[in-house]
Formats: sequence, structure tokens, C-alpha cells
Amino acid sequence: MSPLNPSNEKATTIEDVAKLAGVSIATVSRAIHDPHKVAESTRKKVTNAIARTGYTANAMAQSLRMQRSKMVMMLVPSIADPNFTGILIGLEKVAQLRGYGVLIGNTQGQVALEETHLRFLSTGMADGLILLTGHKPVAGWPQVTNANLPPVVGVGKQLNDENISFIGIDDRAASKVATEYLVSLGHKKIVFISGGKGDLLSDLREEGYLAGLAESSGSIQGWRVDADGTPEGGRSAVEKLFIKDTLPTAFFCFNDNTAIGVIAALRLRGHRVPEDFSVMGFDDIPFAHNVTPALTTIRQPRQQIGEAAMTCLLDQIQDRTQPVVKKLLHGDLIVRESCGPVAS
Repeated sequence: MSPLNPSNEKATTIEDVAKLAGVSIATVSRAIHDPHKVAESTRKKVTNAIARTGYTANAMAQSLRMQRSKMVMMLVPSIADPNFTGILIGLEKVAQLRGYGVLIGNTQGQVALEETHLRFLSTGMADGLILLTGHKPVAGWPQVTNANLPPVVGVGKQLNDENISFIGIDDRAASKVATEYLVSLGHKKIVFISGGKGDLLSDLREEGYLAGLAESSGSIQGWRVDADGTPEGGRSAVEKLFIKDTLPTAFFCFNDNTAIGVIAALRLRGHRVPEDFSVMGFDDIPFAHNVTPALTTIRQPRQQIGEAAMTCLLDQIQDRTQPVVKKLLHGDLIVRESCGPVAS
């Protein structure tokens, strides 16, 4: 959804809002300042017109928030992320039980889209915000900050703000368990295929991997090869290792997509998994058990994460005195077929 009045044109007026909503100027004014005097259907027309035009009267946000919209806004970097569906199921389950709807904003990593979606907050069309992007929006945020900031909960990737609640998985602990499992199979050369420099989740999972190596008995060799979280990145990482002739016996991959690429590259070179090399993933995406061999991985409790995040957000919407929540759920090691004893 794009604003009807770009920033380089004249400022939107209340007349523009009235025309788009198909109501009088007086009705727009009442919807802003005395929303309880306006029919619900009319108020929705006005708030929708406000969001589309970008009209921001000073008192508008406060006045419209006097009546809750019963909607929650969720910003995601990509709805194609295989982790998204499970989290959404949990979010919607709790929202529906408590009489709320969920609006999905697919940002595609674009600042302009983030800013557009945030109008739902600044105009009172959403009562709270779920962030799966790993950061506070870089545009549009000043309009909904300080006293007017609605409740916000981060999911998956923790935000750099101690005042914002967060629900996710304990990436360090789960990665440590995965690494210890590979060590228990006799592997002494275990490479970590990362998600790239500066990726927060990758860094946390690498910390767990290093902790697992450090606490193992005997001499364990570990090192890192950067990828980008995609199957193509996994295949490229394998080629880098073969070119340098520095081969591990086991691959611990930042996520399942990377692991799937690693398996494909190894098989293309004529190697067997797990007979020649073991491959560990992370996330347990829906496709993980359909690859050959089925992927050993860490399962994220995605639906539970969604349920906990929505519960936290709605509690804060209903009671602004609720404390900030930082909750890390447990990830489970799912043993399938892609990891085995080190080749003798």
C-alpha cells in the first residue's frame, strides 16, 4: 500500500481524507477527536483513508487509540521464509482466541515498505507490533515513539533495545547441543558454515558451536566458512573447502537451507552422506525430512514462539504496566539420517 500523496507534493489535508472516505469534513473531525460518536463502519473508512493519504493531525493518533482497533501489525522481512508459517500459526491462534486480527507487512528489506506499514500504528489501525525483522524500523519510527509508542515484541532476532520484549529460541544452547552430538559421533574436524558476517543468529549459533568444541575432550579442530543462508551458499562453501583441500568430517550449518546445499554439493562430487561426511542443520524447516538423506537438525518450536509472542503483546496492550519480557525457548535435537559416526 502506497500513500496517495507522495512527500514531494503538497501536504495532505482533512479535505483529502474526507473525499477518499466518502464522508464530510465534520465526520472526519469527529472520527479523530470523538471516535465514540462515530459509527464503527464510518470510523474504519476514515482511518483507512488516513493511512492511505498519510494524513497526520497532531491529536489523531492519541484520539483514535482511545478505541482499540483489535488488530496487530506484524512486520516480516520475507513471507517466503520457511520459518514464517509456523510462527504465524501460533500468533494467529492466540490472537483469534482473544478477539484480535493480524495484519502482515512483508517489508522485503525495503525502508519505504517499513514506513508505509507503520502508518497502521500511527493512525491507530493497529494496537501493537510484532517484529520478525531483527531491527526497529529505520523509517516511520519517530512518529510512533516515546509516549505514543504502542507495545512492541521482537521475535526470532533480538532487537537492540532493552525496553522491547523478545521471544525466541536459545540459539547458543541449541547449537552447543548440536556440536556435542557431532563430537559424540567421533568427529574431530567440524566446520561451521555461517550465515555471513554480521548476521546475529549466525553469530549466536557460532558461539554455541565454539562452546561445544571447547568443552569436548580431546583435540577438536574447528573453523568457519562464510555463506549466506541459502542452498547456493551451502554449495559454494563446499567448493571453497575442496579448493583449499581443508576438509572436515562434519558440517554444522547455520540453517537447514545451507545444509541442504551442502548435501547437494557433496553428492554431486560423488560423496555419501553420512558415510563420508556428516551434515547438521538448524531450524527443522518443513523440507528437512524430505531431503535425501533426511536432515539431522535443531527444531525450533515455531508455533510456541508465535503463541508466546502474541500472548506477551496482547498482555501489554491491555496493561501498559506489564514488564518487559525476554523469553528463550528450548530447541530440540532431531536425529535423522544425515549424521553418523566418523568414517574410519
